[in-house]
Order: sequence, then C-alpha cells, then structure tokens
Amino acid sequence: MSQIYEAAVPEIMGEHEAKLHSHPYMAYLQLLNKGKKRCGGVLMQENFVLTAAHCSGSSITVILGAHNIKQKETTQQEIRMKRAIRHPNYNNPPYANDIMLLQLEKMAKLNNAVWAIKMPTRRNEEDSGGPLICNNMAQGIVSYGKNNGKPPGVYTRISKFLPWMEKTMKRLKLLRSD
Repeated sequence: MSQIYEAAVPEIMGEHEAKLHSHPYMAYLQLLNKGKKRCGGVLMQENFVLTAAHCSGSSITVILGAHNIKQKETTQQEIRMKRAIRHPNYNNPPYANDIMLLQLEKMAKLNNAVWAIKMPTRRNEEDSGGPLICNNMAQGIVSYGKNNGKPPGVYTRISKFLPWMEKTMKRLKLLRSD
C-alpha cells in the first residue's frame, strides 16, 4: 500500500505575503546536485528536518528563520546537513515512501523566528518537502504535483512514518531528553 495520498489543493487566488515569521518551523533547503536546486522542509527538533526523499543532494544547506529567502536577514540560521536518511522503502518513481530525515551538523537556536513543529500535519506549500499543516501540527510533506500548482497535490502522510522517524533518530542518539 502506498504511503502517499492526494489532497485537493486550491489554486492560490490573490497571493498575500505571510505575516513576518508566522511559520517559524519552515526550512528552506539549498541542494547541490545535478537537477533540483531547492526544496522545503520542516524543523522537527533542533537537529532534525523532515523533507521529501527526492529532495536529496550531495550537500544540503538548511536555512531557518527566513521571511524573505532572497535577502540575508538577522533571524536566518544556515546549518549544513550532517546526514540524509531516506526511508528504506523509498521508490522514485512513483514517489512511494517519499520521506527523508536530515540530521543537522549543529543544533538550531530556537527563538521567535525558529522553532520545531508538533508532530504529526496540513498546509498548502507547493514545494517539494514543504509541510502540510493543520492546527499547528505537521500532517504531511509535499511529494509531487502539477508544475502549474493546480490540484491534485500529492503528500506523504507523516503519521505512517512516525515509528521509522523515531527509531532512526534514536539510533543516531540525538533525540532530546524531555
């Protein structure tokens, strides 16, 4: 059974800029590879970002705390990826199990512009790896959709992968001790 599902993504009508730092869990990924150069993600813990497995590269820089990615802001934190862990059953195509954890080289500094999202989520971010947020909780990540942004958008359901994510992070011995 595929671990992806389709969500009706309405066309954006009258784009509006988001309120300054209203999505402090969002991560912007700069990839170094032959194809795609950028993706989205969501900060799960100070040292882990969740994204789509097809958002891989030989080097990934994670940018947190950005409102406008086109300019340098004092709130931005740039952290290099230490390790990318794709789901072991990832299959591209058809984007089955399209989920990946990025372990960061150092801990993000949590503040008003950067904090981790609650797990699991629902949101309309038409960029690969971006979160689908519902009630301030991550429910999915963007897997794929039409290039023009029209429905359907296909998301990977995070809740199906929670055991894998927890096991992987524990194995890396970097879970926060709450």
